[in-house]
Amino acid sequence: MITYRSQQEIDKLRKSSALVAKTVQYLEPMLEPGVTTAELDRAAEAFIRQHGGIPAFKGYRGFPATLCTSINAEVVHGIPSKKRKLRSGDIIGIDCGAIIDGYYGDHAVTFAVGEISSQEQELLQATREALEEGIAQAKVGNRLSDISHAIQKYAEERGYSVVKAFVGHGIGTELHEEPQVPNFGPPGRGPRLREGMVLALEPMLNIGTADVRILSDNWTVVTVDGKLSAHFEHTVAVAEHGGIVLSQP
Repeated sequence: MITYRSQQEIDKLRKSSALVAKTVQYLEPMLEPGVTTAELDRAAEAFIRQHGGIPAFKGYRGFPATLCTSINAEVVHGIPSKKRKLRSGDIIGIDCGAIIDGYYGDHAVTFAVGEISSQEQELLQATREALEEGIAQAKVGNRLSDISHAIQKYAEERGYSVVKAFVGHGIGTELHEEPQVPNFGPPGRGPRLREGMVLALEPMLNIGTADVRILSDNWTVVTVDGKLSAHFEHTVAVAEHGGIVLSQP
């Protein structure tokens, strides 16, 4: 069942989403060679708690950390580790969630560490822009799959594959709510978009195959062919002329 949020509820979602965006922004200067993903995780948890939030991911279905830190061929759900140090040329997806007053925010950005290749730069740009294409379709009167189709079309026209095993989702008083929002599919399908719908849109684009597998930690998702992947996510409120991004500082 899709829950339609009041303006008051959307304001609460904006507050939690803004905190997540501020947290990710706070981490960006730390993304230097030699930093461990565990250090990033500790900094994120402290920042969220200092600003009145609760880490949304920590303990969620047993996940052990505040952040998902996914490097290079890791697609999503990478677990921070004291042993995993960033290296120049890496790309790292940082996915973060927070709760304020019972309402969730969810946001992800893939960053460059030091100097990265033009291939990596183009992947990051295309994934970010695919998300923007999806957000533009999150408008009253469209169908849900208009968002999905816009993301897939943009990605595939640029030669990237779209991960199909993981999708976006509704968000509100739970981290994952109805409806699911695939990043692929034909337009004109699914429920009609209405004001009050709040969605976490999150394209994951791969340089190689769309196929993925889960590592033995039961969380980390990687590309089957070992090629690079990028992930961007915004919490978005459906509106008359396109989605309103709630996850911005």
